[in-house]
Amino acid sequence: MEKQDSNVVFKDYNPNQLMLLPPTLEELIPVHHPARTVNSVIDQIDLSSITRLYSPNGASSYHPRMLLKILIYGYLENCYSS
Repeated sequence: MEKQDSNVVFKDYNPNQLMLLPPTLEELIPVHHPARTVNSVIDQIDLSSITRLYSPNGASSYHPRMLLKILIYGYLENCYSS
């Protein structure tokens, strides 16, 4: 896992967060869905070289790990945006 500057504040990113219905996000995604593969692969990448570039000043940012997962999954599904 990456070492993170303790002064940098990211928006809350908890993929295991409980929801009202269904109880977890895991229940919404089928076992063999490509999103699970993207999630597993990106979770293994050291993103410390990216997170250290973030400034602790200003508003909180979305976590780069979450953004990378969205970007890669979008490309996988042929969904391109700018």
